[in-house]
Amino acid sequence: MAVPRRRHATPGRIGRVGRQAVPRPRVIMALVLLLGLVCTMVLDGYLRAEVGNDQRVRSNASADTVPDEVLEGGPILSFPGGTARSQSVPDKTIVLTFDDGPDPEWSEKVLDILDENDVPGTFFLVGSMISRYPDVVRRMVDEGDEVGVHTFTHVDLSYQSEARVKREIAQTQLALAGATGITTTLFRAPYSSRTDAIDDYSWPVYQRLGAMGYTSVFIDTDSEDWQLPGVSKIVEWATPEDGEGASVLFHDAGGDRSETLAALPRYIKKMKAKGYTFTTVSGAQQQAAAAAGETGGGGNGPGRAGSAQGDAEQAAHRTADTASVWEGRALLAAVAVAEWSVPALAAVLAVVGVAVLARFGMMLLLARRHHRQRNRRGFSWGPEVTGPVSVIVPAYNEKECIAHTLNSLAASTHPIEIVLVDDGSTDGTAEIAEALGLPNVQVIRQENAGKPAALNNGVRHARYDIVVMMDGDTVFEPDAVHQLVQPFADPGIGAVAGNAKVGNRSTMIGAWQHIEYVIGFNLDRRMYDLLRCMPTIPGAIGAFRRQAVLEAGGMSEDTLAEDTDITIALHRAGWRVVYAEHARAWTEAPASPGQLWRQRYRWSYGTMQALWKHRRSVTDRGPSGRFGRVGMPLVVLFQIVTPVFAPLIDVFTVYAMIFVDFRASLLAWLAVLAVQLFCAAYAFRLDREKYRFLLMLPLQQLAYRQLMYLVLIHSCVTAATGGRLRWQKLKRTGEVGAPRTGAS
Repeated sequence: MAVPRRRHATPGRIGRVGRQAVPRPRVIMALVLLLGLVCTMVLDGYLRAEVGNDQRVRSNASADTVPDEVLEGGPILSFPGGTARSQSVPDKTIVLTFDDGPDPEWSEKVLDILDENDVPGTFFLVGSMISRYPDVVRRMVDEGDEVGVHTFTHVDLSYQSEARVKREIAQTQLALAGATGITTTLFRAPYSSRTDAIDDYSWPVYQRLGAMGYTSVFIDTDSEDWQLPGVSKIVEWATPEDGEGASVLFHDAGGDRSETLAALPRYIKKMKAKGYTFTTVSGAQQQAAAAAGETGGGGNGPGRAGSAQGDAEQAAHRTADTASVWEGRALLAAVAVAEWSVPALAAVLAVVGVAVLARFGMMLLLARRHHRQRNRRGFSWGPEVTGPVSVIVPAYNEKECIAHTLNSLAASTHPIEIVLVDDGSTDGTAEIAEALGLPNVQVIRQENAGKPAALNNGVRHARYDIVVMMDGDTVFEPDAVHQLVQPFADPGIGAVAGNAKVGNRSTMIGAWQHIEYVIGFNLDRRMYDLLRCMPTIPGAIGAFRRQAVLEAGGMSEDTLAEDTDITIALHRAGWRVVYAEHARAWTEAPASPGQLWRQRYRWSYGTMQALWKHRRSVTDRGPSGRFGRVGMPLVVLFQIVTPVFAPLIDVFTVYAMIFVDFRASLLAWLAVLAVQLFCAAYAFRLDREKYRFLLMLPLQQLAYRQLMYLVLIHSCVTAATGGRLRWQKLKRTGEVGAPRTGAS
């Protein structure tokens, strides 16, 4: 993964960078990937008769419009010159026909039996099965058997529109052309039997197909092997009256064909003993035409051709044109991709689902343990930390918020000095800060160099051993600093993460982020704290040992997530990082989808940069390698891999609702939502938040979560392609005002 270094934005370029924060080509690429997934699933569902499946089968219809000579005629129906013509199979002749294949198991074994007994077969193939098993069809044609069309999805054509009928035939021919380089003029309708079963609904279908040059093939005797009646019954039912020729129906797919395989050799042996010969449909047509004194008809006569040359002699087969062959091969390739990818994606979905549920379970257990441990009577990090600390406030064009931020710090119950580092603001941020006249406030001006440089400058000017870092749009509660620094009573602790809360939660997008923050800080961070692999100190509220930061080289400019970068660096230096739940700060969350996209895009991309930078932590030994052994896998799995593949859950769920089982799929989705709601409710309970915001959770899952998926996929594409992303300045309104106490 190519992760480039960050480039600093200059004041004159900030606005332009903001407008270009979402590179269109990568967004389009993400959407194309999603569209490709949907198309692959639909294709796979179409092949498996989940999409567009019409299971209606017509029965007991009248046949007033069907000519008597057709109803009473032979099983081979063609329309030369537009006139219906029925042909019978010659006496003492058997046309073995097989329906519903190809099947990789049963068809291959049927072909073996035909080969051993030197008899040909005529196979009526389902197009979707041809697409999935082209090698079996290729063998049929190469060995001299005939093939015919049995529609693409095995539907009753009498219920279908003319356009659907043509599509079913054309798609099957396309698959056949891609598999074998030929097309066929033979057709058998699904659910058809003898000619006397043709009715007023199916007759127009046969007429249209006849006009297209197709020969429709019916049966004289039916083995009924699909009923699994037993080998003896199959042989008996497939046997015609003595001396009569017959088109006989067997099946080489569609279920358990073990009885067919057992009955077929016995049947062939029996009919040969009676003096019968075996041929294909074309062979029967040729013999019937010769007996009637006609010319043409073709066919390869009794026996199997045994070679590709014999295939060329089949009258029913036609050499496909080049365009059809290549279109067919493209279809087969697409089907192969679907056949491989959809089961693989389903397996990934199962893994993702298990991982998500396991994460919920782990978060709940560890969050409960963390809360009990840190809130039990008598718990203490050590002697109370009462010494003054330095609060560093990096600011760039924060005129809307800076007064609220500094006033909240001035109300702090803990002794502090405030170091405001103005990073080249052009809106008078520094002047506003100075005009407040607050005590213990240093205003340091520097040319625009970016947030890490501003923080490093603040650390250099800090007078105290503990430094608190915050954003220029954040408001601290009066006791936030005091609560935040208490863990430093333990000399092994190098940094502390505070509890950042969304202040502007009155809007829908703000409420969604509020839910996300509460869950993230009260479940995720508690879990990471107990596992001693906290991945990020939030930029809104975090505290550090000044010496630890300096020893780690300060806030790095290598990534866009300097807070994640420094946190991992402290882990690798052997410091412990913990979470202080009672140290609360109120921050202004992005108020529009565009602003939210830019913020989360930077966060997720910066996190990937930081993980890539510290990838060697996986091999670190001792305490310094704990993050690499525990934290790195958890962050990669739960913050990158699982969210990237999580859209599969939604795509498969929607697919299942539409094409498979709506009720079962909806119940499954609601069950997952219930688990998420339970986890969210527990997080709200731990943080003493009002539950009314959870009413927004279902809508968050339907809309907000999808946006976050796209952001992460976008970030992954950017990282994989080595794209560059500059710092982005978000618009502020100053809505988060005076310091608050308690939840609201």
